[in-house]
Amino acid sequence: MIRTIILFVIIFGLVVISHELGHFLIGRKNGIRVLEFAVGMGPTLFSFKKNGIKYSLKLLPIGGACMYDGEDGVEQTSGETTSASGSLDAEEDGPRGIAFTEANVWARMASVFAGPFFNFILAFMVAAVLTAITGADLPVIGNVAEGAAAAEAGLQKGDVIVKIGREPIHFFREVSMISFLNQGEPLEIVYEREGEGRRTTLLTPQYSEDDGRYYMGITDDGAFLKCNPLQVFQYGFYEVEYCVKLTFKSLTMLVRGRLTKDDVAGPVGIAQMVGESYDQAEENYGTPYAILTMLQIVVLLSVNLGIMNLLPLPALDGGRLVFMFVEVIRGKPVPPEKEGMVHFAGLVVLMALMLFIMYNDIMRLVR
Repeated sequence: MIRTIILFVIIFGLVVISHELGHFLIGRKNGIRVLEFAVGMGPTLFSFKKNGIKYSLKLLPIGGACMYDGEDGVEQTSGETTSASGSLDAEEDGPRGIAFTEANVWARMASVFAGPFFNFILAFMVAAVLTAITGADLPVIGNVAEGAAAAEAGLQKGDVIVKIGREPIHFFREVSMISFLNQGEPLEIVYEREGEGRRTTLLTPQYSEDDGRYYMGITDDGAFLKCNPLQVFQYGFYEVEYCVKLTFKSLTMLVRGRLTKDDVAGPVGIAQMVGESYDQAEENYGTPYAILTMLQIVVLLSVNLGIMNLLPLPALDGGRLVFMFVEVIRGKPVPPEKEGMVHFAGLVVLMALMLFIMYNDIMRLVR
C-alpha cells in the first residue's frame, strides 16, 4: 500500500507539475503576474515566497494550480503592490507584471494552452526514452487462428499490417486496441507480405460468447525494432499518437454509452492501477520492467490530462480558450462576471463528478 501511494504521488505529481509549469512559464514569458504556483489541492503543507510568488505544496496530491493575478476573481492588483505597512515593494509583496485580464488575448490564449501542451511535451520526452530502451513492437502477425476471421480474410503468419481503415498502424498494440474496441464492424486491412508487396483485404471480426467481445483471430510474433537515434524520435511520436487515439476512442465509447461507471477511474482508481501494474510487472519480469511500465503510465496519463483539459467545457483550459476565441471574433471580451459564473458552474459540476468517481473507486476497491 505504501509503495502504491508513493508511486502514485511521483507519477501524478510529475504529470501535474508539467501541466502547471506550462501555465507558469508561458504566463511569465508574456508578462502576466503569477500569485501562486501550487502542487496538490486542499490545505497547505509547506510554502515559501520568492520574488513575490508563493510556491505551495498541498495535502492532496490530485491536482495543482498556477494562479494568475486577476483570473477568475483572484484579487487583482495594478502595477506595484502595497504592503500591510503601506509601502510599495513589488519585489517582496508581489511579482512584477500585468494582471491576466490586462494581457492581450493572444498572450492569454498561449498561457492557457501551454498547460496541456507541456503535458504532450512530457509524454513525448518519456516516450522517446522508452523507445530508446525497449524499441518498438512491430505489427507483424505471429499466428492466425484456424477458422478465425483473419484466416477467412487471407492473412498469414509474417504479414505486416500497415493500415486498418484510415488509420496507419505502427505498433501491434494498435491492432490489439482496434480489435478490442470493435463491435463487429468490417475492417479494411492493408498489409504487406514478403515477396508479394502490399495487399488489401476485408476482415469481419467474429464474436466470442465466452468473452463477450469480437476477435480478429491473430497474435503478434514478438517482433521488436531496435531504434536508431532518428527512429527513437519517430516512434516516440507514434507512441504519443497511440495514446491520443486510445484516449479519444475511450471518450467516444463513454459518450455512446459503451462504457460503464466502472470503466472510469479517478485518483483512487489510478493509484490502484499503478500499484497493480507495478506488482504484476515486477512479479513476472523483474523491477527494471516494472519501472518501464510506470513510464508507460506517465505517457498515457500525461496525454490523457492534456486532452481532457482541452475539452471545451467550463472551468477547463478548453472552456477558457472558447471564451477567448469568442473574444477574438467579437473584438471584445465576454464580461468577466458572466464568464466567471459559467466557469464556477462548471467547476461545481466537475467537483461533483470527481466526488462521484472517487466514491465509485473506493466502493470498487472494497468489494
